[in-house]
Amino acid sequence: MATKKLTTPSVLAFEAKLIPSDALMFAGNWESNQWSPIMVGEKSVRGTISNRLKNAIASDPAKLDAEVSKANLQTVDTAALTHSTDTLKVDFSLRVLGGFDVPSTCNSPEYQQALAEKINAYQEETGFAELAQRYAQNIANARFLWRNRVGAESVRVEVQAADKQFTFNSYEFDLRSFDEKHQVAELAALIQQGLKGDAIFLKVNAFAKLGEGQAVFPSQELVMGGGKGDKSKFLYQLDGQAAMHSQKIGNALRTIDTWHPAVEKVGPIAVEPYGSVTNRGAAYRQPKEKMDFYKLLDSWMLKDQTPALEQQHYIMAMLIRGGVFGE
Repeated sequence: MATKKLTTPSVLAFEAKLIPSDALMFAGNWESNQWSPIMVGEKSVRGTISNRLKNAIASDPAKLDAEVSKANLQTVDTAALTHSTDTLKVDFSLRVLGGFDVPSTCNSPEYQQALAEKINAYQEETGFAELAQRYAQNIANARFLWRNRVGAESVRVEVQAADKQFTFNSYEFDLRSFDEKHQVAELAALIQQGLKGDAIFLKVNAFAKLGEGQAVFPSQELVMGGGKGDKSKFLYQLDGQAAMHSQKIGNALRTIDTWHPAVEKVGPIAVEPYGSVTNRGAAYRQPKEKMDFYKLLDSWMLKDQTPALEQQHYIMAMLIRGGVFGE
């Protein structure tokens, strides 16, 4: 009897297996163990006109003087360390789950079985070691601090998991490579254990010594529908406390894709179906190059063309990321 030819299911979805919480922000001093919440405040400022003006105005001195003399009044949210504290503390938790060989939804049993076989074969070959090591390094290097990491005098990360605790000097890690494997070996082993099916819960605390009174950078809220009044910037807050979105933490943790074609130019990017980096306005995994998730997955599943091991890492990282991938 002929084997039924596989087709991409119309319904195929995976739940995320790296699940961070929102991150709360605190102020304290590098040498102390006393921390107070950083509360989001508000200030109104009289700014200057600095946007690019139309040529008819910019080239006419009188019109230009009239335009720039207008006050640029702004009300914005603000968050900062107090003038008696020099260190930002960011806290979040992370669950690592396994079982992604079973989609949350799939309406093709044949496809589901074939995919599970490939995932299990990958697990037997690699044990998820490479992926776990990269996730561990993105915790240790404090990539999730984003702008709060830039220019800090010192950055350290503490991770607690059950009866184990790890401390990392984040500046010992290169953000563009994943070579420092020995430094995160124990943490990577825990994450690896989670991906194999033994659920792992991690508590992560990051500390960045910024200097007294320095501004900190919570997530910024996307305001839909034209904004609210005159305020031009809204910072994310939980009960008034400055915080970072779980999505922003998750994006940093999955910034492990060094297998895309433009890696020499842009370094690691977040694992995304088309390798999209929105702040650069670019997609680094183009379908025409057959490097996007869907082309790679379809070639593997429907044509039985096994991708290179590095692209298998990428495909598995996409399944860990989760999403809706049906036809």
